[in-house]
Amino acid sequence: MPDTTTDAPTAPAPAMGRRERKKAATRQALADAALRLFVERGYDNVGIREIADAADVSTTTLFKHFPVKEALVFDEDTDREAALLAAVRERPKGQSIPAALRQHALRTRLAHSGDDARFTAFTDLVNATPALRDYAQTMWMRHTAALARVIAEESGLAADDPACTALAHFALEAPRAVRSRDDLPADPREALARVFDLLEHGWSGLQAGE
Repeated sequence: MPDTTTDAPTAPAPAMGRRERKKAATRQALADAALRLFVERGYDNVGIREIADAADVSTTTLFKHFPVKEALVFDEDTDREAALLAAVRERPKGQSIPAALRQHALRTRLAHSGDDARFTAFTDLVNATPALRDYAQTMWMRHTAALARVIAEESGLAADDPACTALAHFALEAPRAVRSRDDLPADPREALARVFDLLEHGWSGLQAGE
């Protein structure tokens, strides 16, 4: 998956040892090779062995990093979910959960497909491939469930409280709603902030600000 992180400052990542760096480099090489081949020839026309050969590794090594073919396209799935949950768990004292999720979305999830050719190729590939659309939907549902659990934990609410699920659902959907418009707003960041204002204050609060 292409990196869609904005230029906002982030904490430096912990230093990795030589073995971890080698594993990370192999994983990235596989993901890059897969995306390139999928975009050039179509997802269904590229085999696992071809991807492994392009990255100069064995198929056994490939499957150690990616248990299924679809995962090659969404290689940052685990890291993205971890960052999402950390945004809620590690938010500054006094900051609301919707505000923390808004900050996270503005920092890491607001990408403009029209400005990034690689991101455009990625989204076009996913949208044109049923297997990838299904995988993305399953991934999205898993992230929603994980986020809802953390929201419940942080709020002292029941794990199955539908309000937690609703907040998680709409917080994850907000950046996609802004990006998916045919006529992108002049200021997508302002548009996204407005969506999160709705989650924070409700419809009456949004109307009062108009």
